[in-house]
Formats: sequence, C-alpha cells, structure tokens
Amino acid sequence: MSSQEKTVTKIDSNYVEQYDVYIERQRRKKQRLIRRLVLFSIVTMVIVGSMAGYHMKQRVLHAEKQEQYDQLEKELEELKVEGRKLQEEIKLLNNEDYVLDIARTNYFLSKEGELIFTVPDEEPAY
Repeated sequence: MSSQEKTVTKIDSNYVEQYDVYIERQRRKKQRLIRRLVLFSIVTMVIVGSMAGYHMKQRVLHAEKQEQYDQLEKELEELKVEGRKLQEEIKLLNNEDYVLDIARTNYFLSKEGELIFTVPDEEPAY
C-alpha cells in the first residue's frame, strides 16, 4: 500500500488548487477557533477563580464581623443590666433611711444611746 500511495500523482487542475486552498483556509479557521476558545476558557477560569477567592475572603470577613457583633451584643446586654442595677442603687441612695443603714453597718455609726458590738464571723478554734 505504501508503494501505491507514492506512485499516485496529484492532478494539476484549477479545481484541485482551489480545493487545496479551501481546505487550508478551513484548517486555519479551525485552528484560530481552537485558539480563541482556549484563550476564552483561560480568561473565564481566571475570572471565576478570582471571584471565588474574593467570595471566600468576604465570607471569612463576614464571619469575623458576625462574631464581633455577637460579642458586642452580649457586652451591651451586660452593660444594660449593670445600668439598671446602678439606677436602682441611685434610687436607694436618695432614701435617707437606706443611707443611714449603710453608715451604721459599714462605718459603725450609731444612734444616740446605742451600743455596737462586733461579733467575729469565724468559728472558734476549740
């Protein structure tokens, strides 16, 4: 077979030349199309990759901000509770009897004619 293929000669006609030029053009078109598709695919992959990377960064940032927000919400609640306690204490400190009770217990102040004895809180050692 290989010997027969070598013996066949090509016809030199105008039609054959045009056909060869046409086939070469088609091959070049196909090659350019493949190159464009490969280039487009690479560009698309780069864009999708960068968008995916950006999305992941944003998810991490969002998670950090959400954690910080939750922590601040918790701190806010604690501060509100502390504020309510302080408001109650302010109301109590405006009461003169309460202030006198605090002075008597903490600073051992007494009323006229009253004696104060301090009793130790500890149990005796014997």
